[in-house]
Amino acid sequence: MYAIIQTRGRQMKVTPGAIVEVDGVPGEQGSAFNFEQVLLVEGDAGNIVAGAPFVANAKVIGVVDGEARGPKLRVFKKKRRKGFRKTRGHRSVFTRVRITEIQL
Repeated sequence: MYAIIQTRGRQMKVTPGAIVEVDGVPGEQGSAFNFEQVLLVEGDAGNIVAGAPFVANAKVIGVVDGEARGPKLRVFKKKRRKGFRKTRGHRSVFTRVRITEIQL
């Protein structure tokens, strides 16, 4: 059984027991988290339910495992022959969510 969900503008395939990293969703560790925007669900028997755009009454339930930070990204800008060089960077904050069940 798996589902394809959409969260924060990204789509990802999830299965029960999987750990996914979601962009900066607020939540305390151990609290429940629901994904309401489910695009596709494949059941245990192999039947596939696709939404237009979302599957009605389907949701994916997970538990917040904590926060993590992504790799450091460097953004370098340069204009040749002008002496312009600028370096910036950032590290994104992710929330780890452990998927517990998929409801249809």
